[in-house]
This record gives sequence, structure tokens and C-alpha cells, in this order.
Amino acid sequence: MKDRTLARGLFLIAIALVFGLGSLRYRIGEFSHAGPGLFPLLVSGLLLLLGVITVVRSRFVERQRIEVNLKNIALVLTGMVGFVLLSEYLNMMAGIAFMVFCVTFAGTSYSVVRNLQITAGLIGIAWALHELLGLNLPLL
Repeated sequence: MKDRTLARGLFLIAIALVFGLGSLRYRIGEFSHAGPGLFPLLVSGLLLLLGVITVVRSRFVERQRIEVNLKNIALVLTGMVGFVLLSEYLNMMAGIAFMVFCVTFAGTSYSVVRNLQITAGLIGIAWALHELLGLNLPLL
């Protein structure tokens, strides 16, 4: 396959179908009393719609060659695994900081100030989810 936009759309559709079909194993409920499968079903439905739009869009834009950069894939996977391990054994704030600083090495430009801003924003979101929704997140 030599069309990057088409590949993105098909990948989004595949992810949406995997999680959408998986969410059907749980009770869906209704909007007034949601079951555990409603939220993943809604999110995967939106992801499916985005994938279909991307596939349709791929027919109208210039084709771009797919380039696989193994170094970037390894950096993103390392950032995600590091986030999980640090969150589990130290705390989530350290995991978020590690993930941001590791994954941004895969980008085209690296900025410590931007990484600190992104880290602060993500920690703020995690803190809000912890305080406002009562999620049990290991922040400290």
C-alpha cells in the first residue's frame, strides 16, 4: 500500500471495530443510566466515523508514500511502557513526565519548555480527573 492517508483511515477503522465489537460484551444501558459498554461503544463509533472520513478523503488528496521509522516506533513504545511502569511503581506524575520527554524525541523538533508545558497540562488533567470524578489515580 502506497497511500499513507488511506492506510491511516483503514487503521482507524480496524481499531474502532476491535474496541466497538469488544464493548458489545458489556451491558450498554441507556444515556440516562449508562452501562459499562456505552462509553467505549460511543468512542469507537466516533473513531469509526473519523476512519471512514479519512478513507473518503484519501481519494481526493495527493497520495503520499508510507515511511516506517523504526526508531520513532521504538521511542513511542518505550514512552508508553515507561509511563505504565513508573505509574505503577513510583507515581503517575513521574510516568507522565517520562512519557512526554521520551516520545517527543520522535518528533522533528525538541523543546524542553514545550515538554514541560505538555507535562504540566497532562498532570493537570489527571489531577482534575482524580479530584472531580474521583478516579483512583496514583498521582503522588
